[in-house]
Amino acid sequence: MANILIVDDEERIRMILKIMLISQGHIIEEASDGQEAFEKLQDGFFDLVISDIRMDKLDGRGLLKKIKENDIACPLVFITAFASTESVIEALHLGAVDYLVKPFEEKDVQVAVERALGMGKILNENRRLKHALIKNGADERPVFFSSTMKEIESMAIQVAQSDATVLITGESGTGKEVIAKLIHNSSSRASQRFVAVNCAAITETLVEAELFGHEKGSFTGANSRKEGKFEYADGGTLFLDEVGELPFNSQAKLLRAIQERKFQRVGGNSEIPVNTRIICATNQDLGRMAAEKKFRQDLYYRLAVFPIHVPPLRERKEDITPLTRLFIEKFADSRNLTGEIITKGAARKLNEYSWPGNVRELANAIERVMILKSGSLPITTDDLKFISIGVSEKHEVQENLFHIPPTGIDYDEIQKNIVQQALDMTAANQSSAARLLGLSRARFRTLLKMLEEG
Repeated sequence: MANILIVDDEERIRMILKIMLISQGHIIEEASDGQEAFEKLQDGFFDLVISDIRMDKLDGRGLLKKIKENDIACPLVFITAFASTESVIEALHLGAVDYLVKPFEEKDVQVAVERALGMGKILNENRRLKHALIKNGADERPVFFSSTMKEIESMAIQVAQSDATVLITGESGTGKEVIAKLIHNSSSRASQRFVAVNCAAITETLVEAELFGHEKGSFTGANSRKEGKFEYADGGTLFLDEVGELPFNSQAKLLRAIQERKFQRVGGNSEIPVNTRIICATNQDLGRMAAEKKFRQDLYYRLAVFPIHVPPLRERKEDITPLTRLFIEKFADSRNLTGEIITKGAARKLNEYSWPGNVRELANAIERVMILKSGSLPITTDDLKFISIGVSEKHEVQENLFHIPPTGIDYDEIQKNIVQQALDMTAANQSSAARLLGLSRARFRTLLKMLEEG
């Protein structure tokens, strides 16, 4: 038994189909045009739509397009007077699962319905798995709505067909690792490991051991042989995030491993061959760092074989609304998302904000709202009061910006307050907070550590 929506501007056709399908045990609803059908699809659940192609207001092709655009997992069968018309071919290309030719026999209807319902089960299962992945944070495929991001998607898929080293640049939180995963998943290595390493999170003394592994007894605490990330990613992809933070004396060994596709473990003598694809990411200007001798120039040229720059969210405003919808769906858990999920005013406020923390900050903001609202929708401007429009814009430094009062100040407390404000504004992203304060990431981390210890 299935819920089936019959869409036709001829009442006679609707009645014939209804009689045939009720006799097979199905529950039937009717609509006289595509617009009425779409409204019914938004209000309720259907296992199948059977629709005429030619209708007033909204025809069958328009209805199918709306079903696809709104991610409604419902298969559609077309009714047509001619089996070989161009419109039918076009509709099948658009995603219709079958068609019925007038006049139709009951057995033809039964076969088409059974086939379409089988396809519907597959569509619903795929949709369920997709939503489960989103909720678990595993579906990190970027939302490519802006022309810039569509171009980046095309470049990523193109370079995925080779083993070229890729350097992804852009501010923190723009989705560089997401692009790296897209390259990996679009390549012949997709079935192998994707291993991510945050170079900034490894202490300088352990960088080489982390990347290349170590032999037993090679240093204090090395109680057994351990394989490094290069070896662990053999056959797959090694993603070196924040590669600009890599210590200068470790860069030569990285360069050799990339060029020769082999390395030695720390404390070892034997050469270990690997077939590992390298993708790097940085929020720093490696070209400038190389010119200033802060990064090896030969390594920079080796990493930047195929550069991809991911622009900040404020430069691709078209992505804000679709990303917002994606995050609402992710944090809404299993709640019903039909109807309005964000008001126009709230969407406008999100688009006016400059997002110094980029996509990561947007995700954190939506998660915060959903927690405070206990998942209820829609999101309104009142829910976004913590977002201050323009707070992240750069302002020219003015003389005497701060006046010391005669009673004096608590300098340490003011420093702490400024640092905390920067962290709050950037969803605790240290790189973005450092930029707000005009500091390097390393200097900001030193300041933060000093304030925490003090």
